[in-house]
Amino acid sequence: MPSLPETDRAIISALRGDARMSITQLAQTVGISRTTARTRLEALVAEGRIRRFTVETDVDVEGGIRAITLVELQGSLSRNVIRTLTRIPEVSTIHATNGAWDLAVEIRTDTLANFDLVLRRIREVPGVLNSQSCLLLAPVAG
Repeated sequence: MPSLPETDRAIISALRGDARMSITQLAQTVGISRTTARTRLEALVAEGRIRRFTVETDVDVEGGIRAITLVELQGSLSRNVIRTLTRIPEVSTIHATNGAWDLAVEIRTDTLANFDLVLRRIREVPGVLNSQSCLLLAPVAG
């Protein structure tokens, strides 16, 4: 995909700050007309540049456990592993990585006991060779 025009970058930046803002607020924030804001936002969604609008919460308010699990894969089974991981409800995101680990998997559960169960499920997936997990504690910035 080609690089984004400045207006589109400004729209995405504004929505990162508040994904719930109205089209009118978005237009005012970016300094464009309401019609242009709606047209560009619809185009960004249609092109797949914006894939979803989401909510970020404070883990303490949520009362949940969040962790990043790094996963090493057996190359020939990587697609099957990713497909299996996406079916685990507690897996919130999966990112490809470089280096010693092939995937970074974000896990969200309500208790440590459930986190342990999810981790066990991940480790039992054929094609998962190794994993390492880090619990996410309090945010230090942002």
